[in-house]
Amino acid sequence: MSQYHFDPGTYRAMVVAEVPHYERLQDEVAAATAGRRVTRLLDLGVGTGETSGRVLRVHPDAALVALDESPAMLDAARTRLPPADLRVGRLEEPLPAGPFDLVISALAVHHLDGPGKADLFRRVAAILPPRGRFVLADVVEPDDPEDAVTPVDGVHDTPSPLPDQLDWLREAGFDTAITWQHRDLVVVTADRAAR
Repeated sequence: MSQYHFDPGTYRAMVVAEVPHYERLQDEVAAATAGRRVTRLLDLGVGTGETSGRVLRVHPDAALVALDESPAMLDAARTRLPPADLRVGRLEEPLPAGPFDLVISALAVHHLDGPGKADLFRRVAAILPPRGRFVLADVVEPDDPEDAVTPVDGVHDTPSPLPDQLDWLREAGFDTAITWQHRDLVVVTADRAAR
């Protein structure tokens, strides 16, 4: 299934208008990476580079590899992240070879259906060393329908309930923690269990 493409010139204004607490979400992703030694970082769905830019401020010496299926978004990210290894790629495709100390994804995984999310989580676990961290920040299907405040179209946007995603992460070999949640937005840390 092909995802639709955003216009990098209008993306930030659109996402800030549509995603409640977008700035806080981004801050929470960066905070969830603090205190870790990160030499190699992977961003899944880098977009214009907002999330990677914030995480690189916490880990300025990390080498960044980033994926997005939109060449236009990667071009926009390239101006913000000039030393990065930016690659056209989809979340359903094989991931870059690891190991990575840290994998991040903000507002991208909800484009996958449930089995697609579970498959991605297994593939992320495979490229992280024991105790490596995956930070997932995304829209979830909330328990209370009143908390569904981020627009989703049900075609390209297929959020899953948070308990399901935590189960899929645990099945992939992660220890999980919810580090921030507001209505239908969540930041989860998933640390690959030590063997």
